[in-house]
Amino acid sequence: MIVDDNPENLSVVGELLLPRHAVRVANSGARALQLARMAPRPDLILLDVMMPGMDGFDVLRALRDNPETADIPVVLLTALDSAEDEERGLVLGAADYLTKPVRPAVLLARVARLLAQRSDSRRQHADMQQLAADLQQQQAELLAARDDTLQALLQMQDVRDPDAARHRLRSQAYLRSLCKVLRRNPRFAGLMDEREVQLVLRAAPLHDIGLLAVPDRVLDKPGPLDASERQLVQRHAQLGADVLARLAPAPWLPWARAIAHGHHERWDGAGYPGGLAGDAIPWPVRLMAVVDTYDALTVRRPHRQALPHADARAVVASERERQFDPDVVDAFLEVCDDWPAIGLRHG
Repeated sequence: MIVDDNPENLSVVGELLLPRHAVRVANSGARALQLARMAPRPDLILLDVMMPGMDGFDVLRALRDNPETADIPVVLLTALDSAEDEERGLVLGAADYLTKPVRPAVLLARVARLLAQRSDSRRQHADMQQLAADLQQQQAELLAARDDTLQALLQMQDVRDPDAARHRLRSQAYLRSLCKVLRRNPRFAGLMDEREVQLVLRAAPLHDIGLLAVPDRVLDKPGPLDASERQLVQRHAQLGADVLARLAPAPWLPWARAIAHGHHERWDGAGYPGGLAGDAIPWPVRLMAVVDTYDALTVRRPHRQALPHADARAVVASERERQFDPDVVDAFLEVCDDWPAIGLRHG
């Protein structure tokens, strides 16, 4: 687009460009701003500076302030040849500054260069958009693959242990009730906002995923495990964390890895696999340790019968400050009499 209040200049520059380019003209700054917003928007604006009313600097400033026209390259054409005027135009965002009279060959060369740059810029923008779309698609495929993998692992767990799905549901419900109490505890209140609680509840069902690597003959053994068998079982914590570490990221996965890795750690440091103690054990892991123990005690296993609630309650209480965080045990004792009903709801 050519902008000039002089009809003769419009004619001369227009005739120079027309054999190679489609040309739109405006004889005032206000008209230029209107035409610049009309489709198709110009690829380049040749803008006279010395115009009545709204001069070229004002037009350039208005073009740059409008998101619809901010990226259109502008070449200032003017009889003003001082360094200050050129600097002013470039500071305002002009792509080039040519003083009149402009030699035709120079003008055509500058126009060709700027149009080529704009074409390259558009092509790069289109390439970036396509790349972003491709990355988004790949990310969606990775997330779908992650979810499919987790679903398949949980289904494998359910095939091996018919109670596994019910155990996951019970564990989530027990955790939720512990969180409600512990959010009133100063040690936990700052850690357990609703978002974190929801992430932990989403992560908790994966805590025993590493048991898929333990042979059935060990898991189903009716008697006590020997040393080598105990070692096989204890490996499930690290194996579960390793499996989860290979999955595509999700906000809840760090907690899932932590819970899978540490839910057999002990408050007194005598647990596995890391021998962590006290507050070095992440808070969701400390809650899961109580939940997992209570649920294991109250469900029949190949080597023993299920304990009544009162006996399981006593076992957990006896491990206060030994196996379990004392504050978590206190919260458990406050709410655990509701847990048999939760257990019945989830089989």
